[in-house]
Amino acid sequence: MNILVTGGAGYIGSHTCVELLNAGYDIVVVDNLDNSCLKAVETTKRIAGRDFKFYECDLLDRENLEKVFIENKIDAVIHFAGLKAVGESTQIPLRYYHNNITGTLVLMELMEKYDVNNIVFSSSATVYGMPKTVPITEDFPLSTTNPYGSTKLMLEQILTDAAKANNKLSVTLLRYFNPIGAHKSGEMGEDPKGIPNNLLPYVAQVAVGKLEKVHVFGDDYPTPDGTGVRDYIHVVDLAIGHLKAIEHRADKPGVHIYNLGTGNGYSVLQIIKAFEKACGKEIPYVIDPRRPGDIAECWANAAKAKEELDWTATRGIEEMCEDSWRWQSTHPNGYND
Repeated sequence: MNILVTGGAGYIGSHTCVELLNAGYDIVVVDNLDNSCLKAVETTKRIAGRDFKFYECDLLDRENLEKVFIENKIDAVIHFAGLKAVGESTQIPLRYYHNNITGTLVLMELMEKYDVNNIVFSSSATVYGMPKTVPITEDFPLSTTNPYGSTKLMLEQILTDAAKANNKLSVTLLRYFNPIGAHKSGEMGEDPKGIPNNLLPYVAQVAVGKLEKVHVFGDDYPTPDGTGVRDYIHVVDLAIGHLKAIEHRADKPGVHIYNLGTGNGYSVLQIIKAFEKACGKEIPYVIDPRRPGDIAECWANAAKAKEELDWTATRGIEEMCEDSWRWQSTHPNGYND
């Protein structure tokens, strides 16, 4: 099977490419390198010990994207490509809507033209908005609190409608919780451009001395230590989830929806303490006011993925932090080192 991976040079995409190659799949990677770099592609090839085609291409560039379909027989698509910063999406919402939605429409139209009928979509737990209870199951009400989340929810609807109109199309929606960690080799990890938007890379950059201290937004939530609780999942476990989706849902038309999380919640302060243990040093932090739109706690019920995909997250929080530190300590400037 030949799989097109959009956004395959990014954090989750590159780890997924390694797992696909290790499992014997052939891949073609498309990425515009807007929030990634070519070195991640080279690292993927080195870790997996296999070569693959790479196209520097934006999904909005229909002409160049069509060349990918013309030059390769594509059997399935794993779709990661998209803008992904929650805060930024509130500042430039039109760019997020245009990029994420229009880019996916172009991709889907080309899939239809070239008779590609299997797509695994990188969705997000943000589509659950502010859930009233935890853990979260796939049948919870859906809503969003920011434009980024809205693009994910809109795309879920678009893909669902496409599947209703095409009885050959298999759509798998993977709702991620909070991916952290890095490849065990220490050669591949998260390399955000600029100041990190997510907790773990921010903590890691404080530990390595690039940033002064961690900003903890709120310590008055109704949680054990007052800080926000989230479901953190190792990026390799998440990558394997995509592999399982291809294995178990490629020949099953319709829409398939799965939470990918551990089913455990960790607070911001617990993450900081776990990272202190991993790196052997104290992580300075300061308590700031809550951020608008943040919720107290959010974690997954991933029983459906276990039952239908034979997938379970196996890596714990200590391993997540150890792997993140191995990457960050040897690559303080990411792939530029």
